[in-house]
Amino acid sequence: YHEGFMITVLIVLVIVGVCLYLIENFIPLSPPIKTVIRVVVVLMLVIWMLQVFGITNLPNVRLR
Repeated sequence: YHEGFMITVLIVLVIVGVCLYLIENFIPLSPPIKTVIRVVVVLMLVIWMLQVFGITNLPNVRLR
């Protein structure tokens, strides 16, 4: 890993968290839609984190 690696990961997590917070609080959506958005975002982050840290290498799944 390069020296700014953890800072990059932290910045991505903060940006995604702020976006999710804004969607949750300021966009009027029904609760089931908000739950689906939350689950999709968390799953994408988990897959991305696993790939970034080299824990898994899922074929045909590329999150950039």
